[in-house]
Amino acid sequence: MADHSLVLALALTVRHDGHGGVADELSGPEGLTAWVRAHAAALEPDADAGGFAADAFTADEEALAAVRALRAAVRALFARAVRPDSPSPADAQRLLPAGMALELLNAAAAAVPTVPRLEWPEGRDPYAVHRGTGAPDAVTALCAALARAAVDFLAGPDREKLRACHAPRCVRYFLKEHPRQEWCRPSCGNRARVARHQRRHQLHSES
Repeated sequence: MADHSLVLALALTVRHDGHGGVADELSGPEGLTAWVRAHAAALEPDADAGGFAADAFTADEEALAAVRALRAAVRALFARAVRPDSPSPADAQRLLPAGMALELLNAAAAAVPTVPRLEWPEGRDPYAVHRGTGAPDAVTALCAALARAAVDFLAGPDREKLRACHAPRCVRYFLKEHPRQEWCRPSCGNRARVARHQRRHQLHSES
């Protein structure tokens, strides 16, 4: 399976706060700075195309707004991908229209033009890399890298494995790795079973 950790990690910066609400890891520039630096290794393959150093990235309000808008597009398209199942409860009332999400994602991916370049080191097999044709700013390069990760995932076969976790208090998306998997984590499965047991007990008491 391809590594889709980057786009999934972006979507999962929206999470349950443990108190019945939703928390946002990208609530301020410092949160985005920490997130980008923590995922520098996943962003590294795009460094040549985008020309920014993820491990030294420092976000400002412009960067925050751009990445949060891109995340909203990704989560809207995730919601489309899991149809006819319901989307994450965090998005149910505030999804971007699919057409708007596609336009935003594709524009971000195209903002850093690249060209293929053949590399052939002595004693090794040749391989292709994509080099940027300009010198974009760090925010544009970051959003392009994130958008391309989303395009690769949504256009690939692993999209069929995407699910929204509907355990109580969970707002995560996950990849279903085996046929019997219903929840993103064992703890969510435990909460769901407890909730089902409580509902059955309540119905039995009322009957």
